[in-house]
Amino acid sequence: MLNKRPTLVILAAGMASRYGSAKQVDGFGPNQEKIIDYSIYDAIRAGFGKVVFVIREEFLDIMKENFDDKLRGKIEVAYAFQDFNLRKFGIDLDIERQKPWGTGHAVMSAEQEIDGPFCVINADDFYGYEAFEKMSQFLQREAADDKMAMVGFEVGKTLSDYGYVSRGVCDVDQNGYMRGVTERTNIYRRYNDQEEHIVYEEHGTEHELAPDARVSMNFWGFTPKVLEVARALFPDFVEKHKENPKAEFFIPDIPDYMVKQGMASCAVLPTSAKWFGVTYKEDKEVVKESIAFLVANGAYPPAVWEAKKQVDASLYLDF
Repeated sequence: MLNKRPTLVILAAGMASRYGSAKQVDGFGPNQEKIIDYSIYDAIRAGFGKVVFVIREEFLDIMKENFDDKLRGKIEVAYAFQDFNLRKFGIDLDIERQKPWGTGHAVMSAEQEIDGPFCVINADDFYGYEAFEKMSQFLQREAADDKMAMVGFEVGKTLSDYGYVSRGVCDVDQNGYMRGVTERTNIYRRYNDQEEHIVYEEHGTEHELAPDARVSMNFWGFTPKVLEVARALFPDFVEKHKENPKAEFFIPDIPDYMVKQGMASCAVLPTSAKWFGVTYKEDKEVVKESIAFLVANGAYPPAVWEAKKQVDASLYLDF
């Protein structure tokens, strides 16, 4: 399994309820490049050989229109659909919901397109080249059924100025391995006497987080073993939460279970890069300005799919 060019799985089925539009295909770069364009560009130069878009089926035409031609000859492209059909996971139930069952369910939906080491990312997150390079090296050299990885960002470098965010907060041991990960859904900045604090809210109570606490931005590296475990866990999750239309089966739930059951270890690949993304509509201008800065300083070419040569990706780390 080692040295096989890894697959990039991009989760793009979200309804963008808070953002209010199809942000997966919104333009942010100088030539209307999308955030996904930069992720795929970074993945190709880091050595990934295939990209799988996990989408709602009604997005297929617009996604193919946006990506098929420009990626032809650069990387293999495939599509997988996340929907409400539980029977393909062996669950004989019809449960009415407005949204599918979350990111873990989305990864399971791509199972037929995955045949080796793979990485999972969000469509609307800008991670930077370092994350893809580190993950590609891990997947090609170290990944195994009992060894996973995630890229750990510093929580203070992942927040929005316009509202709360959700993050998987990691408990990391002294050797850089994850002991566990807990999904926190209400993280934001709080200012007391002009001092910045990062807090999360749970059951109406605020709890503080260290600015350098490592969090998951859904940048995970797995082998197909994780899909087998997810299939085993998902039916119990559905049964337990079938009356809760907002319950979600998160990706971190799966490696967290595997680590705590002694089934696998999970390396936390650290990065000091600043993440940015579009959680709220107001974030768009911040993302555009950030990308413009990176282009102006040579981290990316002005038009990523028309570049004559690769640029110096290390410049991203100066941002």
